[in-house]
Amino acid sequence: MAIQNYVIYMDVSGDIDPLYARENNVRFIPMDYSLGNEMRKCEAMEPKDILKKFYDGQRGGELTKTTQISPYMYESYMDTIMADGTSVLYLSLSSGLSSTFSSACIARSALEEKHPDAKFIPIDTLAATGGMGVLCERAVNNKKKGMSLEENAEDIMAATHRIRHWFLVQDLMYLRRGGRIGTATAAIGTMLNVKPILKIDVDGTLVTINKKRGNKQAVLDLIANYENSRDPESTEPVYVIDADDEEIGNSIEIALIEKYPGIKIRRCTLSPIIGAHTGPGMAAICHLGK
Repeated sequence: MAIQNYVIYMDVSGDIDPLYARENNVRFIPMDYSLGNEMRKCEAMEPKDILKKFYDGQRGGELTKTTQISPYMYESYMDTIMADGTSVLYLSLSSGLSSTFSSACIARSALEEKHPDAKFIPIDTLAATGGMGVLCERAVNNKKKGMSLEENAEDIMAATHRIRHWFLVQDLMYLRRGGRIGTATAAIGTMLNVKPILKIDVDGTLVTINKKRGNKQAVLDLIANYENSRDPESTEPVYVIDADDEEIGNSIEIALIEKYPGIKIRRCTLSPIIGAHTGPGMAAICHLGK
């Protein structure tokens, strides 16, 4: 029998319009992060003042870290929800970037054994930040159309292979700390004002696809990548993300609106869960592709 009684969760490594999330009962799995010696639990989309403090702290040289979600944490979060027979569709950060999805899969068996009248379906989004926001909005709309839990999960799993992320970072040293590039490359690139253009690949891992001198050229490259990969038939929103740099985010938004007047854009400040690994000034375009 198809399950109709379910709720939609995503973890806070994704970015979604906070008002949309509240209005549509999108729920969140919390994650912990640190700024210097201060630990904080991110339980939803962080408010502007907290995000400003986080990115200003990075600019001031404070180190930032994140922690993984354990299987036990999933069990404790979902236990109460599933106890009354409510099932859960959960959108997880890409397995190519984190072990979050693996932890959710381990928790699934224990949860469904304990609550046989409910299901817990984790989905590896192969995405992060606004890409997860695009998928989450799609899941909400699917549910509104009357899709069962199983139908919705099938549709979202198919859509994960069409999510595109194009982004730039300001300081290559954040990527170096994460092992994405070498120390010498990071030092030289930073001195030469080189902005790497990156994407999340089809397997959910991070890859560098280009390098541009300065933000202006980097933004043009992001927009060109969007133009070459966009699905003109899609009605899904396009997420434009910035890490506490509204000027660069605005420049992307304005350029997209000028080229595509009917485009639906969602603007978000990058979650500290991803921002801890990319640094301030990161900018991204996330959308459904061909």
